[in-house]
Amino acid sequence: MQTCKKYMNQPINQLLKIRLTMMSYRASSVTTFTLAFSILVGVLNLVVPLAHSQEYPKMDEGDWAWWRGPTAMGEADAKREYPLEWDNDRNVIWRSNIPGRGHGSPILVGGRLYVAVCDEATGSQGVVALDRETGAVVWKKEVHESGAMTKNAKSSGASGTIACDGEHLFIAFANSGKVTLSALSMDGDIAWQSVLCDYQVHQGFAASPLLYKNLVIAVADTKGNGAVAAYERESGKMVWRRERPSNPNYPSAIVHRIANRDQLILIGCDEVISLEPTTGDTIWRREGATTECVTTTVTDGVHVYSSGGYPRNHLAAYRADRQGEIAWETTDRLYVPSLVIRDKYLYGVLDAGIAVCWDSATGKEAWKGRLGGDFSASPVLAGNRIYATSETGKTYVYEATPERYRLLATNSLGDETFATPTFSDGRIYFRIATSASGSRQEQIVCLGNSP
Repeated sequence: MQTCKKYMNQPINQLLKIRLTMMSYRASSVTTFTLAFSILVGVLNLVVPLAHSQEYPKMDEGDWAWWRGPTAMGEADAKREYPLEWDNDRNVIWRSNIPGRGHGSPILVGGRLYVAVCDEATGSQGVVALDRETGAVVWKKEVHESGAMTKNAKSSGASGTIACDGEHLFIAFANSGKVTLSALSMDGDIAWQSVLCDYQVHQGFAASPLLYKNLVIAVADTKGNGAVAAYERESGKMVWRRERPSNPNYPSAIVHRIANRDQLILIGCDEVISLEPTTGDTIWRREGATTECVTTTVTDGVHVYSSGGYPRNHLAAYRADRQGEIAWETTDRLYVPSLVIRDKYLYGVLDAGIAVCWDSATGKEAWKGRLGGDFSASPVLAGNRIYATSETGKTYVYEATPERYRLLATNSLGDETFATPTFSDGRIYFRIATSASGSRQEQIVCLGNSP
């Protein structure tokens, strides 16, 4: 396994212990100690919402190894400068054709890029590995020979994003009436497979695997026998499993650290539920979410957010430190694109192409700005910029500020984009489709600032 660096900070209780020990040596009086402790509490109040101390695997800096990146909240490294403007030629480092059709994001680990693919003609599903620097295909692996399940015209047989711990690639596919979780080696050999549950396709399947400590966690919501389960990453042994409500639903599971504990959050199916990620035990459960959701929730360190579009438009904040108490709710239609958060403000793109900013604590709307078009890809936050890409491949770059909507650039790439782009080391990796001469071709396109 490659040399690794942790993305996350130490758990808050360890920080307290270390810091308090240091202060016990430094404090020469009660007054000095009280002042130092007050400063520490103030610092922790600032750090907690930003400290993604849930235990993701150790990965190299610059890797984007799972859905929505290192923090799982759609945040790129703010220290890097990413392209502001591009087109089909300008600032293109490389482009590479990939087979079939899919909406899962590419991931980056070490010198390679990995992406899930589906051949809709044969129903085969698999994984393709590309060279990160050149886009050359390194290997292709067929995980299922046939049986891919899709229904909605906007869905695909490869809509989930791969997760990687540096030793294995994990991907879940809906196939032949079941959802199967597969683990592959870094060279594409299948290490193990496990059926999560039976699956009745309603719109399509899009949930991405989640990595936590030594576990990989998968979820599938469906009419009938949906489930969420955790497996040992190395062996595939099931550690725990829970049945889910009998409803179609599409979000990926996510772990956030809130109230000094890690919480596995699931939204949709008319509820929001928090589970203990190592055991699957319930921490809290609250009714109130709509039935069908797609987004992956974010946190401001106190709240988690559910949003959906069927049977009602819905955006709500839940106090994850108070048994899911509902703090606020709106009727905004934020069905497919997930939120991003910066400095206590939420930023989202309504499905109808309107950018919105809300106060994360109160739900008060700060501004709206019309982008145009329909959106399926989730926005990405890079420093003080937000990158939001429409289904026709148009990316709007605007400021992440509650003061006002300010558009910085509008760029077009290809003819179709449903996958959320991946950001790393100053480069952006788009999964697009072109339709030259009526023939659809998917590509991975790598963008970077020209010297």
